[in-house]
Amino acid sequence: MKLAKLAETWIDPSVRIRECRIGLQCEVLASSVMEYSTLGDFSYLGEYVTVADATIGKFVAIANNVRIGAPNHPMERPSQHRITYCPEYYSPHAVRDHAFFSQRRDAVVTIGNDVWIGHGAIVLPGVAVGDGAVIAAGAVVSKDVAPYTIVGGVPARTIRLRFSPHIGARLQQIAWWDWPLETIIERLADFQDDNIVAFCEKWGNS
Repeated sequence: MKLAKLAETWIDPSVRIRECRIGLQCEVLASSVMEYSTLGDFSYLGEYVTVADATIGKFVAIANNVRIGAPNHPMERPSQHRITYCPEYYSPHAVRDHAFFSQRRDAVVTIGNDVWIGHGAIVLPGVAVGDGAVIAAGAVVSKDVAPYTIVGGVPARTIRLRFSPHIGARLQQIAWWDWPLETIIERLADFQDDNIVAFCEKWGNS
């Protein structure tokens, strides 16, 4: 089977990127910001998305106005204002608190494969979102999200599972997101069928 020439990754000229790795056939739409992050193959970011210190898997769909890795302030200090970690903004004799920024960078957000993040959602630092999960629009995710789980609300709580734990485990074992694009296109009819049990039975041993 011959495929048409594959589209390249497309990044809108207005996007700001700092020290990121972006995979094959991704899209990053207007006015988004990415820093110190990885975006897996075939994933896309909507408009006005901000991603910091995150590892995002393949085939991830991120809607407009999402914030991933929103940085925390040092609430345990006498002041949580940036003067405590960026004092050089206020005095030429003061030195930036590099240890504080190192701690921020270590609180990496991990987004699995085939995740859908709805409009305006926020994922806080250090959170892990499993494969196939759904984050509802407007949710604030402060705790890890299990694979194939739908969460929503502030703070985000489980709404329901997409599939039974058994089916979720089968899909992770199949790991279709690692198939070559040609294979996915050849099997597209199976992806378009809602019979998830049949999909797992057909491709579970492939």
